[in-house]
Amino acid sequence: MKITLKDGSVREYSEAISSADAAKDLSAGLYKSACAAVINGKVCDLRTLIAEDSDVTFLTFADSDGKKAYRHTASHVMAQAVLRIFPNAKLGVGPAIDNGFFYDFDLEGKSISPDELMKIEDEMRKIIKENLPIERFELPPDEAIKLMEEANQPYKAELISEHADKGEAISFYRQGEFVDLCAGPHLMSTGSLKAVKLTQCTGAYWRGDSAKAQLQRIYGTAFPKKSELDEYLLAVEEAKKRDHNKIGRELEYFTTVDVIGQGLPILLPKGATTVRTLQRFVEDTEEAGGYLLTKTPFMAKRELYKISGHWDHYRDGMFVMGDSDKWEDEGEEIFALRPMTCPFQFMAYLNRPRSYRDLPLRYNETSTLFRNEASGEMHGLIRVRQFTISEGHLAVRPDQLEEEFAGCLELAKYLLTTVGLEEDVSYRFSKWDENDRDKYIGSPEEWENVQGIMRNILDSLEINYTEEDGEAAFYGPKLDIQIKNVHGKEDTLITIQVDFQLAERFGMEYIDSDGQKKYPYVIHRTSLGCYERTLALLLEKYAGALPMWMMFEQVRVLPITDRTKEISETIAKEMRSRGIRCTVDGRSEKIGYKIREAQLEKIPYMLIIGDKEAEDGTVSVRSRKSGDLGTMPVTQFISEALEEIASKAKFSK
Repeated sequence: MKITLKDGSVREYSEAISSADAAKDLSAGLYKSACAAVINGKVCDLRTLIAEDSDVTFLTFADSDGKKAYRHTASHVMAQAVLRIFPNAKLGVGPAIDNGFFYDFDLEGKSISPDELMKIEDEMRKIIKENLPIERFELPPDEAIKLMEEANQPYKAELISEHADKGEAISFYRQGEFVDLCAGPHLMSTGSLKAVKLTQCTGAYWRGDSAKAQLQRIYGTAFPKKSELDEYLLAVEEAKKRDHNKIGRELEYFTTVDVIGQGLPILLPKGATTVRTLQRFVEDTEEAGGYLLTKTPFMAKRELYKISGHWDHYRDGMFVMGDSDKWEDEGEEIFALRPMTCPFQFMAYLNRPRSYRDLPLRYNETSTLFRNEASGEMHGLIRVRQFTISEGHLAVRPDQLEEEFAGCLELAKYLLTTVGLEEDVSYRFSKWDENDRDKYIGSPEEWENVQGIMRNILDSLEINYTEEDGEAAFYGPKLDIQIKNVHGKEDTLITIQVDFQLAERFGMEYIDSDGQKKYPYVIHRTSLGCYERTLALLLEKYAGALPMWMMFEQVRVLPITDRTKEISETIAKEMRSRGIRCTVDGRSEKIGYKIREAQLEKIPYMLIIGDKEAEDGTVSVRSRKSGDLGTMPVTQFISEALEEIASKAKFSK
């Protein structure tokens, strides 16, 4: 039997061997650090027997799937600790996540206190010290259900029952007295864990359904070294300081009000000014790229959404007006707020007959949209129920699809580069899920064809992307440009979608060069995505010190005495007339106090004016980044400030 390793080298064995023993045979260091293995493309734990010629790669904590195995084991140790302290606890689910793990528990309405969280963490350390072997075993579905019912674990029994009809064996893991339903993989023993930390406890509904039981969700993280854990916890504390929910409110960019509602933020003057600046920049850039601006209604009759398919495939995410009992009554006029603009811009296309010479036709719009997000999903400005988006739709001939798709991506990259987020994004090819046919329209053959076309486009553009099943729009595949906030939560910032179905649904024909009626492809795209989400990410990226061109207040003039107030107002008026957003702090406060306040408010430049500056026609310039920049003529500062704004520089001096 031959085992081919990642570097191409081959090891031969006379009989079957476990992954753990194979790792030990290679080196003691690898055996000690290995968390799991990939055998012929499948992630397995180190107990897995290799009985035939196989390609094998060993995973350490440095690998994503290695981290998952490590932290999934930590979640089981936490569940074992909870059961030792709360013997009647009922277990939900406990997966590894990007930065750690969580486990859901039904504690019969009890909430975990901070002191109890510490007790659970201490018990986890005891279990780790016990170095309990972790064993995997399987049971037939009926025996598996019986085992969980006898252990008073109804949620686990429910999960098993959903798979019982398949007749497949159900896998479990055992460590000491603790047994859990799990597919794995896991480490070889609890002692393989080193540094663990429980971070918080929140509420969570079973299966994410608000109609089901409320559970306690405990979050934690784990690392092979305490130094790595300490470094991570320090980074978390720094992230909290940069959280847009904190600094955005402190710097008065936005606020929320209970009587208005969750997910409906108010942009205050600073936030509104930054968003307006971004919108104008995007619209001007799109106009230069051949886009035609539209302005469409915020709502429409359900009949429009029935044509597009949103009524059948997206209604739960929409705000529909009127009595829900009458939504399907043909005699009622039912309206819904728009969750996206595509059906409206399709109607603009249908305003008159189209020829192949009219294509590509590029429509753009700064669209206010409404989506009925679940209350648990809301987060500051990143996920809201009303938002504004840089939306666009392109009707293109098949021979134009690749070039226009590339143009959409080039536009997105240019805007990301300009605002400073280009280094923070990743790319995801979002495909349909052939096992969830009800979610999508179109035939499997059509989906495979268009996904093949899109994959060829992405490969030709040399994009480093991942693929994800089940993330496509219901009408077509898409390229999602992903980004993480300071807490590591990933969201989609920009999307470019290939739609091969809705043009036909809406009758969006064009007369081709051969005189035949045909349907265009439609590219749905955003160029800078949701402005609220972009603002949140910018506040976190720059810790509130946004680039000068985006700032609500770009310059603050600070007169030292009452004698220089008048000249300060004159200078500020001149700057405002030149397009620089400028104010004067004319309060009778010490200059040091005024400087500190301006610094805390992240003002890019402070101009200090005393008697000498007033007499010489100069200003003493102070930068939020570099401190004192010296004295210069007013005209020189204005010229340099205008140059910095026009260049959209990411950082001030």
